[in-house]
Amino acid sequence: MMKDVRIISVSGKPGLFKLLTSTKAGIIAESLIDKKRTMVPFTSISAIDEIAIYTYDEEIPLWKVFGKIAEKEDFKTSISPKSSKEELDKYLREVLPEYDEDRVYPSHIKKIIQWYNILIDNDLLKDYLDKKTKEESENN
Repeated sequence: MMKDVRIISVSGKPGLFKLLTSTKAGIIAESLIDKKRTMVPFTSISAIDEIAIYTYDEEIPLWKVFGKIAEKEDFKTSISPKSSKEELDKYLREVLPEYDEDRVYPSHIKKIIQWYNILIDNDLLKDYLDKKTKEESENN
């Protein structure tokens, strides 16, 4: 069972990171790709919990999009983030038909797929989705 792991994105660095601890100057994070630790200023991080995807009438939290992909893929890895723009667009359209293609760029779709696959590869997605679902039901 996963403890309360905070998953973050670091601007300018690929992939996702696990927040290990905070310091006066920033945080120490571990890459989920190569397990290397790095010091990151607070201004360079985004918690994936706070990221949402534009649809035509609302913003859908990223974790819900991950949930839709997990449903489609049965918690296995999805297509390659290096797939063609058309394949990526078609794929996201299957899991999130209402996404706003004017505000969700191919680079965003690549990141969604890459991050989903990283969470699957690190066996973190199921616990993360369970935690977010539980939080949402407690808040409603």
